[in-house]
Amino acid sequence: MACASCSTSDGSAPKGCKNNGTCGTDSCNKLTVFDWLSNMSLPNGEAPFDCVEIRFKNGRKEFYRNTEKLTLSMGDIVATEASPGHDIGIVTLTGELVKIQMKKKGIKPTSNDITKIYRKASQKDVDIWSAARDKEEKIKVRARELAIEHKLEMKISDVEYQGDGTKITFYYTANDRIDFRALLKDFAKEFSSRIEMKQIGFRQEASRLGGIGSCGRELCCSTWLTDFRSVNTSAARYQQLSLNPQKLAGQCGKLKCCLNYELDTYMDALKEFPDFETKLQTEKGDAICQKQDIFKGLMWFAYTNNFANWHVLKIEQVREIIAINKEKRSVTSLEDYAVEVIIEPQKDFNNAMGQESLTRFDQPKKKKRPNKTKKPVSSATTGERILITPKQPTIIRPTTGANQNEAKPIIVPKVVQTTPPNSTAEKAGNANRNKNKNRNRNAKNRNNSNNSANSSKPINKDEPKK
Repeated sequence: MACASCSTSDGSAPKGCKNNGTCGTDSCNKLTVFDWLSNMSLPNGEAPFDCVEIRFKNGRKEFYRNTEKLTLSMGDIVATEASPGHDIGIVTLTGELVKIQMKKKGIKPTSNDITKIYRKASQKDVDIWSAARDKEEKIKVRARELAIEHKLEMKISDVEYQGDGTKITFYYTANDRIDFRALLKDFAKEFSSRIEMKQIGFRQEASRLGGIGSCGRELCCSTWLTDFRSVNTSAARYQQLSLNPQKLAGQCGKLKCCLNYELDTYMDALKEFPDFETKLQTEKGDAICQKQDIFKGLMWFAYTNNFANWHVLKIEQVREIIAINKEKRSVTSLEDYAVEVIIEPQKDFNNAMGQESLTRFDQPKKKKRPNKTKKPVSSATTGERILITPKQPTIIRPTTGANQNEAKPIIVPKVVQTTPPNSTAEKAGNANRNKNKNRNRNAKNRNNSNNSANSSKPINKDEPKK
């Protein structure tokens, strides 16, 4: 326990909660009740109510009788009667409000079944209780392993140690009855304590474990809701909600309890609406209701021969048409009673306060530089990766001779095979190579002819050299 308002964070003796049940630290705010009668004094001669509400692990609450006339306040840790031994709990409610809570749960204050409070817990009691609470998580894991070994279709959801450490209570959920007699023997050997098994429902499991709902708040069943009413799919239909089990189901797997919160308001509003199955008789034909707007009091009708066009009518106009139809008369058309629905303009919020972008603190992304490295090219037919390397073109020069200056060099580019053989691109490359070979052969022939012509000429020694 680590509650600052209850003065139990440093391990000292509890002094009582100073917030009248609205403690906001640790687990003291679980299923709390605000004592709005705490500052009111009792009339003269009136004895305070002798029963006290005490909370145990995960919201389990019970009523005990204060036979020793102890001065108790919210947050006090007390030792209560148990079977066998004693248990340790926290006082959550005292005074006249306890009588109201007992009346809600159907418990008579004069009943002899109400157990009593022994004393305020001492430091030794708190230490034994804390040590027992620390063992619960390991025991729960081991208990689940034993249940799996026995192949039992059950889920052990929670484990609770008694305050004196003599008894362990296992809370489990199951769809059918479970024969766990062999499992109890293994539990007794493994944990060397008195064992008690309690089957709870799926809603009670969610209330004990707690969690966060789809609304973003803590579960109602684990914070303030104590009575679990049955929830039907008709509650969703009356509120015109889509029957999507993923959205309507809570963490317990059942329908959400909050479907009942506004159901009474919807039922009162629907009393003013005509029946949804009502047919309106007109000269153009019968009309059937397609949609209702409970908040605005509107109904959409469509002719049976033309369901594409809907006509909006107010519920007063619908009642008027129904009254005319009861007189065995029919109205001209729905268009005479239709209401023009004004579409509200969409609100566009301008940046009037000069707010900046939410990504103003993000680092800008670096631009990718062009990659100058050699990229392998994959073949379209065989998937082979062929590396293309740039090569300098080959320059063919004519041989030395008399007409050396007149002859021009011929540049022949190199051709690199980039595709596998037996392909159309390879055939085109072969054709280009054949053209280049013919061009080189013609150039050589021209050079040879020039050389032969020069060699056939007589050499004149007296002629000056050019």
